[in-house]
Amino acid sequence: MKLGFSLPMAGAWATPDNQVLVAQRAEALGYHSLWVFQRLLYALEPKGDYPPLPGQPWPKAFERVMDPTVTLAYVAGVTTRIRLGLSVLIMPYYSPILLAKQLATLDVVSRGRLDVGLGTGWSEDEYDASGVPFAGRGKRADEFLRCLRTIWTEDVVEFSGEFYQVPRSKVEPKPVQKPHPPITIGGYGGPAVVRRAVTLGDGFSGGNTPLAQVAPLVREIKAAADAAGRDPAGLHIVCRGSFVLHDSPQGKDRRPLWGTLDEIREDVRRYADEGLTELFLEANFDPRGASLERALRVMEALAPAGTR
Repeated sequence: MKLGFSLPMAGAWATPDNQVLVAQRAEALGYHSLWVFQRLLYALEPKGDYPPLPGQPWPKAFERVMDPTVTLAYVAGVTTRIRLGLSVLIMPYYSPILLAKQLATLDVVSRGRLDVGLGTGWSEDEYDASGVPFAGRGKRADEFLRCLRTIWTEDVVEFSGEFYQVPRSKVEPKPVQKPHPPITIGGYGGPAVVRRAVTLGDGFSGGNTPLAQVAPLVREIKAAADAAGRDPAGLHIVCRGSFVLHDSPQGKDRRPLWGTLDEIREDVRRYADEGLTELFLEANFDPRGASLERALRVMEALAPAGTR
């Protein structure tokens, strides 16, 4: 299993200096990837729940979130090897032609290091602010993915769908990676997400998927790939792992990745045993507020073998 790390994206620690520091240190320590997420707004009277925490307020981290694509473009210029991951962009907030142009350019300026995570989202408030209907977002996302892949892979692009149209055109630059950057489909599981991941994407990008749900989810994705005629071994199965570092042991009933360095290290091994291809350690959602000092302690302690 490959190991990635989150960039400072939310709250007071999300500064340009901290983003450069975390990016360059993660690269020096041998981490495989850096990851960002998207949040457009913090609804004061939300129309729906945050899926991982139903009935509870949205995380305070969502009050101030940097733009993900701009952030990756910024750190692309101060790194050379480490991959750059989006987990995830919400497709219906964009037009396919605009996002195709932005992400192809990002793949070019990063010299082919982009991993693209795309999803349908869960915030009706953000859909309202984007001027897009919340209902029917899955059907819209399926067409978005077909259009995006057409733009990235066809020399002469022409697309006509229910929601999106591209007149007969040349659309350049194309991504450096061929046929295009890996596309993982984000979500919290479920038949529609799994189907989309194996038929229109190159795998799955999970939110804060509980450890107990990882193995069944991996089995479901691989079975769906088999049924769709895809090689399960070729799929990316990536999950976010939000950690909270404590100085004293938290005991056997603790939440996975919440504990001492030793406890977090053991949990990372358990995630690897469940069949993920990649786990990225997420520092932005610490309920005490993200801390550069704590993030760097975890980064140093869990660095891939041979780099510490």
